[in-house]
Amino acid sequence: MASGMYGITFLNALKNDLALDLDDTTADRFKVMLVTSSYTPDFGTHDFKADVTNEVVGTGYSAGGESLTSVTLTQSGGTITFDADDVTWASSTITARGAVVYDDSLVNDPLIAYIDFGADKSSSAGDFVLSFNASGIFTLDLTP
Repeated sequence: MASGMYGITFLNALKNDLALDLDDTTADRFKVMLVTSSYTPDFGTHDFKADVTNEVVGTGYSAGGESLTSVTLTQSGGTITFDADDVTWASSTITARGAVVYDDSLVNDPLIAYIDFGADKSSSAGDFVLSFNASGIFTLDLTP
């Protein structure tokens, strides 16, 4: 499965039916949870955290994942970038295939993005580090 963004969340935000504020971390708290290879994201129908199945279970990992820190939303030309600091699960023993970013402060925890690692990634009594792309967690190119 490829990485992507959950369409319903952004449609509802653009229609002003969802108060999604990607640059206000005092109002919105974003989290990232890890999932196994058994989770198949559906970018057209999955919209809330409850739609996500097969969350990772293991030592050093808490259900729901970790909060993102240093969240930024920037614009340069026609490109908008959403980013945050990398996340580390210290002294963990877990295996994950992907990560789901969601807004933990809104009702039902709307899904933002899925990041596919391309293969299982594991830690064994060590650090599991989720390093986001140097270009950000996601970018939107609005230039025609």
